[in-house]
Amino acid sequence: MLSAEELALLEAIRATGSLSRAAARLGKAPSTVSHAARQLEARFDALLFDRRQYRLQLTPAGHLLADEAARLMLDVSRLTQRVKQIASGWEDRLWIVCDEILEFETLLPLVQAFDAFGSGVTLRITHEILSGTWEALRDGRADLIVGATNEPPAIPGLRWFELGAMEWVFAVASRHPLANAKEPLLREHLAAHRAVVVADSSRAPAGRGYGVVGGQAVLAVPSMRAKILAQRQGLGTGWVPRHRAAGLLKRGELVEKATADPREPNVLYVAWRGDHEGGALQWWIEQLREPRLAKRLVEGIDVAP
Repeated sequence: MLSAEELALLEAIRATGSLSRAAARLGKAPSTVSHAARQLEARFDALLFDRRQYRLQLTPAGHLLADEAARLMLDVSRLTQRVKQIASGWEDRLWIVCDEILEFETLLPLVQAFDAFGSGVTLRITHEILSGTWEALRDGRADLIVGATNEPPAIPGLRWFELGAMEWVFAVASRHPLANAKEPLLREHLAAHRAVVVADSSRAPAGRGYGVVGGQAVLAVPSMRAKILAQRQGLGTGWVPRHRAAGLLKRGELVEKATADPREPNVLYVAWRGDHEGGALQWWIEQLREPRLAKRLVEGIDVAP
């Protein structure tokens, strides 16, 4: 490992190409710099400086030493910062998994507010769907989950609170055969037409699905936005979040239909494991408890405002 002075010497010679200019840059006598250079070569038992030309240059070995030493010093600096960070109660990294039912855009103001602290905590934000969200917390692939649906499962040390309730509307495209069908729609009416669902990301062989009746054909898509747009195109039917489909409903591109089996609002949850609660996790939990923020997250962004 090089000292800061030795690294400065290498960089000064690389930048100036002259022993005298490197000495001036370092504020030292040329003889002192020359002696330090020879000591460095003796230490590594390698030719680090090319003295054969008019310009004093680093040899390939010298360039490698300068580059790797700079990288190592940066790594040490980062490690020192991380040690101080953890010692002061902040995590090294916080892994947040959002259920895909929430849009990432709604979290951006929170990310910006968190960055303002300069805590040094690395944020990793990914998404899962349905059972996959709870599974991520259970399997250690998340420190915090946001927007999980269905009641909290049995997970050791689990802590949670309700984020809010999402309202649903059964919708079809204006040109879909069910658009003008008599209401309320019965199960046999629904079974005769393909349903659009967001595919469960659970690693289990059989994931969950909402709004599908027995024997019904299914089109599985990767996101709620994709589901809403697929239904707008008449590719199938299904339940969509009322606020996110409000624009399409207002324009008549989607038509709301009453069903014989209405869907109750879904409670969305925020959850974490209580065995380790660092400063970053505590900050996010506190923010997510704020009612106005929770309402914005649950209602989401209208697909067609």
